[in-house]
Amino acid sequence: MRALLVVNPKATTTSARTRDVLTHALRSDLKLEVAHTQYRGHARDLARQAADDGAVDLVVALGGDGTVNEVVNGLLAHGPGERVPRLAVVPGGSTNVFARALGLPNHPVEATGVLLDALDQRRERPVGLGKAMTEGLPDRWFTFTAGLGFDAGVVGRVEEQRRAGRKSTHALYVGQALRHYVTEREHRRAGPVTLEIPGRAPTPGLVLTIVSNTSPWTFLGNRPVYPSPLASFDTDLDVFGITRMTAFGTARTVRQILRSHTPSKDDAQAAGPLGKHAISYHDVRHFTLVSQEPAPFQVDGDHLGDRSRVSFTGVRRALRVIV
Repeated sequence: MRALLVVNPKATTTSARTRDVLTHALRSDLKLEVAHTQYRGHARDLARQAADDGAVDLVVALGGDGTVNEVVNGLLAHGPGERVPRLAVVPGGSTNVFARALGLPNHPVEATGVLLDALDQRRERPVGLGKAMTEGLPDRWFTFTAGLGFDAGVVGRVEEQRRAGRKSTHALYVGQALRHYVTEREHRRAGPVTLEIPGRAPTPGLVLTIVSNTSPWTFLGNRPVYPSPLASFDTDLDVFGITRMTAFGTARTVRQILRSHTPSKDDAQAAGPLGKHAISYHDVRHFTLVSQEPAPFQVDGDHLGDRSRVSFTGVRRALRVIV
């Protein structure tokens, strides 16, 4: 099988030696070309070129969720189709939500072993993805989450810290979330975002809106976080929102999203956090988030600036993934 390995040399949890070992292991089973990313968006460009050329059957992303997102957007630059190369992931970031949601080990060497076994056994699965659309800007595919409002503001703060030289850690995210909570006092009481779902009354005043394509939403170390426990690669999108973030209500929500949850076939509705100011929707194909003022926007943990209106759609069986 012809394959392209897209390597992020700045991946948080891999060393140059580890990457060399993984490359050698993959070359034992694949006709492998290796490309290292050199700038933001390079992984997308490499994957798009591979898809356009038709020269490879598989693109392997070695890096974190940002690298995976770029590769996915490159592969799907012209939309899903039978000629789109398959995707494989070797986790190398600090959190690796997409890889872990697929059931892959969080260690790159162990994940490479699983990948080689999957290739030998010809194991793959189709996964659904989300797509975010803003007028005048390119569409953006996402693998596990998007958000408009509070959570995206936290992501923006973390990226500022990383540009200043801070290492991406779970402690950094928690610290910046607490800082953002303190500084966003006005928006905690009355959010600017309205959720519009066709056939339903609009839900205004959202402080936080989390769009999930799978569950869990993220991890704190090895602890999964579940704002939308029923979200799945096999369904459309889930939405969780909060219309007011009081100290007591926020603490209760945090406790609820950190509790363990095992979805069952008998679940009739989203078993997300409950409360006076919480809203949850499961398996929604199309909806729009509209903000009264430009609000922070993120996809797969990548801050994309401020947006006033973003439409979302769930696309089932958008990509084939080696697992």
